[in-house]
Amino acid sequence: MLPERCSVKQNNKDCVNPPEYVIEIVHDKDTYMVGITCETHKDIVTSKILELQTNDKIPKGKLQFEKLKAVGTDCVRIDADELIHLD
Repeated sequence: MLPERCSVKQNNKDCVNPPEYVIEIVHDKDTYMVGITCETHKDIVTSKILELQTNDKIPKGKLQFEKLKAVGTDCVRIDADELIHLD
């Protein structure tokens, strides 16, 4: 599960946009998910992550943005006759 909103807070206000990208850092053989962002804040997040990497606050590595894809399903169905009633 991912949050419903972008994880960026700007001027003490949460972003109201839905997330569009998962932000990952690829370091050696490992991949670290470091957040989510919308298209509007992608450049701001890139700058901040590069700053944190320069200051050794997070692992150095290639920054990668994975586009989120919406997935829907109708595989969960409930038949009222199959429910168990407790008295």
